Amino acid sequence: MFNSESKNKLLDLLKQNRSYRRFDARVSIPLEEIISWIEALRYTASVKNAQPLKYRIVIDPVQVGAIFDLVHWAAYLTDWAGPSPEERPTAFVIQVLDRTISSSSRFDEGIQLEAFTLMASEAGYGACILGAFDQKKLATLLDLDPEHYIPNTVVAIGKPIETICIENLSEDRGRDIRYYRTPDKVHHVPKRGINELII
Repeated sequence: MFNSESKNKLLDLLKQNRSYRRFDARVSIPLEEIISWIEALRYTASVKNAQPLKYRIVIDPVQVGAIFDLVHWAAYLTDWAGPSPEERPTAFVIQVLDRTISSSSRFDEGIQLEAFTLMASEAGYGACILGAFDQKKLATLLDLDPEHYIPNTVVAIGKPIETICIENLSEDRGRDIRYYRTPDKVHHVPKRGINELII
């Protein structure tokens, strides 16, 4: 049972767990730490308890660089080409659907990605879930059998160096839901208020 202290701790962690797109490229993440986050995913819910999701961890700098070239970073930031070499993630984790177990991973995907990024955030790192990437080239790069495995999602991980500000949708901005950056490089993320979530 949650007490008020544990509830506030979870809320703080949810607020801290943002989509970071700028990292300190000098800070690597121990492989054992990433494995521990994936190990925690065993305790998440799974549709029909099928558990069809697998993970490929990439920490080798050459492979990290190759994967970096296959992903797209921020559709709303049209004037930003993505992280500079000094701001790139030092690891990627690829979520993969095992087609020999199930043809779909609906619901499992989001549950596990949220749990994974919460674990990373709690450990002092940051992550960005990337859905825009060249699936075919990524599968080839990772030598994944297309009859067996399909890359679902790419998660970039590193030590975040950007400030992210969560704010309410603003009438001044026409209730625009798109995230944006101010000249001071603060990343702003508009969110709907509670009055819009409950119907």
